[in-house]
Amino acid sequence: MISPEAKAIAAQCRHYAMCKIDFLGTGLCPAGSRRHYVAYYPQGRMDICHALASGLIPVTEGLVHIAETCTLCGICDRQCHFVTEMRPLRVMRELKEHVEAWVKAGNKVEKAPESDLLRRLREIVGAEWATSDPAILASYSHDPCPVSSVKMPRCVVLPNSTDEVARIVRLCNDGGVAYAVRGNGSSVMGFVLCEGVVIDMNRMKSIEIDRENWSAAIGPGVAAFNLQQEAFQQGMRANVAEPAALVAANIMCSGIFSTFSHAYGTAADNYIDAEFVDPKGDIFTLSERGAPNLFGFTKTGMPSPGICTRVTVKLHPRTADEEGVMVPFPDFDGALSFARELGMRRIGAAVAVLGGEYLSTFLSPSRDLADRLKDFFTATLGIQYAVFVVGDRYALDAVKKMKTPVIDNRLLRMFMLGLPRLANGEWSDFLRGFEGDRPLYELIIREDLYPLIEAVLSPSAQTLASAVDEDLRDFYTKLYSRPEMTDMVWINMFRIISSRMGRSKHVVAFIVYVPLERPEVINAIIADFRRIAGNRGIKNDFGFITPLDLGKRGVLEYDYYIDHTNPREIEAAQGAMAEAGAMIEEHSQKTKGVRGIRHTFNQGFSRSEYLLYA
Repeated sequence: MISPEAKAIAAQCRHYAMCKIDFLGTGLCPAGSRRHYVAYYPQGRMDICHALASGLIPVTEGLVHIAETCTLCGICDRQCHFVTEMRPLRVMRELKEHVEAWVKAGNKVEKAPESDLLRRLREIVGAEWATSDPAILASYSHDPCPVSSVKMPRCVVLPNSTDEVARIVRLCNDGGVAYAVRGNGSSVMGFVLCEGVVIDMNRMKSIEIDRENWSAAIGPGVAAFNLQQEAFQQGMRANVAEPAALVAANIMCSGIFSTFSHAYGTAADNYIDAEFVDPKGDIFTLSERGAPNLFGFTKTGMPSPGICTRVTVKLHPRTADEEGVMVPFPDFDGALSFARELGMRRIGAAVAVLGGEYLSTFLSPSRDLADRLKDFFTATLGIQYAVFVVGDRYALDAVKKMKTPVIDNRLLRMFMLGLPRLANGEWSDFLRGFEGDRPLYELIIREDLYPLIEAVLSPSAQTLASAVDEDLRDFYTKLYSRPEMTDMVWINMFRIISSRMGRSKHVVAFIVYVPLERPEVINAIIADFRRIAGNRGIKNDFGFITPLDLGKRGVLEYDYYIDHTNPREIEAAQGAMAEAGAMIEEHSQKTKGVRGIRHTFNQGFSRSEYLLYA
């Protein structure tokens, strides 16, 4: 039997697919690396365990193999704890034990249904890479988004070439079978769910770096983290989104936006060429004269132009003197104005206005420490917002001349590694000695006080590790002994801590392009997001703003947090999302430069000028 506790843990999987990339250097789930179906990764096993415990699927031949191939190595525990504090190894163990006991007792093991569709898919990709096994299908049937519904596919297929994708599309068209394309995890809006064929792009992982042309040609199965790793080894970087997100899918759906979009842009600014399989199954590239015009834009939205099977993205050089700093502010308008000025002056490679929730959650290995850090930054130090900047020494010299004081990487490292001691009595006594009329941060984040702060906090990997479960402390000590884990440039490039935003609840992120020269409009939009969520009892907070196009525009993220297993919260979120969408549309009608995701979806290949100006 699957215990209620294991079932509850399994239900909380956020589908962020972090278990599908080796972001901690722990290695990957061996079965997932070999088999590629999401069902063989921890994320899929969580879904399968919940479905099995709920009586939604039988024990199948595929499920028996999934259970057999789980080695209980514990990689999932370390990876998932880092992101969500969840411990999925218990789920893996109970799933394995349940299936083993079922088989040992001589109970029936169901065979996957055969069909002409499945047979023809296997003729295209090989017998191993197409399935109709209900256990595997269950891991492709839902996502955490409150506006999506469960859709069990007939088949899942994993192509390995553009030709195979084209043949699959033509097969589905000939048979009148619906299909959906899946990246890594889910779209969190239900767009990758389908009752026909789900085309999983996970096997197409080719990366070809062209160092001379500062570019990389990648397959649609390449995740942001893996592309960034390859670029990093060449002394370059890519402009990418969340680490587990597939780069081609990100560009396809909405365009890449990150803190580096400050310098590198968004949409068509980030790629050179792309290859597609169109809805008829024909292959084209954007560089062809007769290709569909994906550079254009329509405010009413567009259907998908096809399946992106290869994209050549731009890479950007790094300099050896790059560092990260945070410039603290007691109010939003001051932070916004400073970020816009950095854009106008072309200062820095990455810039973002961060709120206290974002900042504290990113830096902390536990919810308790995140709450304490947020209170420390906001209530104690008086830092309500911070402008994050990555730049070379010339850029950072300019930042320090424009605004002081700043939190440099040395001080932030002390805060991160000394987090467990931030709220104890000794630290409070230290701070009381600096009380005055000015915000406390102006008094204490001075370089001459660093030795005192270091003495009080005793920052070290061991100190930080003392805040996690005892059996994980050795792992966290080794992990945070690595210098990149507390380096602002590295963690911003690889973004492995951004997924912590969904630690307590699933995040519904609203993305809006806004005019930075109109702070009153931005404040009104943020106030509307807050009001809509507050009226429905939904936890919410400001995420970030990154300036674009020399400070003319910015990309704003505002976040709603929901328990995707709670019917009341799902209903509240559905109403809030509908109202928020209408609110964004109303602002868009009144103000040039305001655009929401409903305007940009499926138009990530368009020229950024259309998104930012039209």
